[in-house]
Amino acid sequence: MSNEFKCGYAAILGLPNAGKSTLMNNLLGQKISIVTRRPQTTRHRIIGVHTDQDSQIIFVDTPGLLNPAYKMQERLVSFIHKSVAEADVLLLIVDAANEKNNFELLSTAFNQSGKPVILLLNKIDLIDKQKLLSLISTCQNWFGFQAIIPISAQNNDGVQLVLNEIKKILPLHPALFPDDVLTEHTERFLTAELIREAIFDRYFDEIPYSCDVQIEEFKERENGMIFILAYIFVEKDSQKSIIIGKDGTMIRSLGIDARKKIEEFLNSKIYLELRVKVEPNWRRNEKSLQRFGYHQMTD
Repeated sequence: MSNEFKCGYAAILGLPNAGKSTLMNNLLGQKISIVTRRPQTTRHRIIGVHTDQDSQIIFVDTPGLLNPAYKMQERLVSFIHKSVAEADVLLLIVDAANEKNNFELLSTAFNQSGKPVILLLNKIDLIDKQKLLSLISTCQNWFGFQAIIPISAQNNDGVQLVLNEIKKILPLHPALFPDDVLTEHTERFLTAELIREAIFDRYFDEIPYSCDVQIEEFKERENGMIFILAYIFVEKDSQKSIIIGKDGTMIRSLGIDARKKIEEFLNSKIYLELRVKVEPNWRRNEKSLQRFGYHQMTD
């Protein structure tokens, strides 16, 4: 590594479904953050590390910006504030195709931070050039952005420009992670996330938002297969019935989907056992949130 090596944190901010997780996965060249079509999939600060010959960028994928309605959502907002406080640069990603973007809520994430902000106008493949130019003009008057970059995270369009712009801002600093590390999260944590992703893919309405996944066992057996026991926590008996389905059909299908995702991620055969438990009102219960890893964060 040269004496000009740069290293720092880049927090990815945006409204739900703006494309934050898709962007981070493409920036890293590998899936770390789960992605679904549903808003508010991300619930934690997901760390991804991009290292090349002259820099190390530590990306932080954050939950979607919102006005919290209950304790768990308050935790998500605290995760965002913590990420902003620690970042060297903020990446604000906006769905360019959404004509109802809440710019007032977006502004609360960075206005008082004093950090350089790069605005990423995402999903440019879904709008015409004239609308894009108009949006760029509007955003130039909105805030003194370090740069405004049109991208399509889904199509990997503009990603290299984002990396180049971040490098201009990062401080000179030695790498904080070994160059072969992609994330600080454990396989257990990422496995639980993949099960949650499968729940979002398969169930509708409030069910995915009422669920949390905790890994009870994760161990390699003598035959080389990894045994995973995961508990899916829901808030009501009726939700438990929906997750399981008639004669267990739904949870079996869920297990098949989740197993495929996990085996691809671990590059290993697994035996996955899913069980469902009711934890009444866990999203509003302080003890449950602490037990599930949703710890309050301060700036």
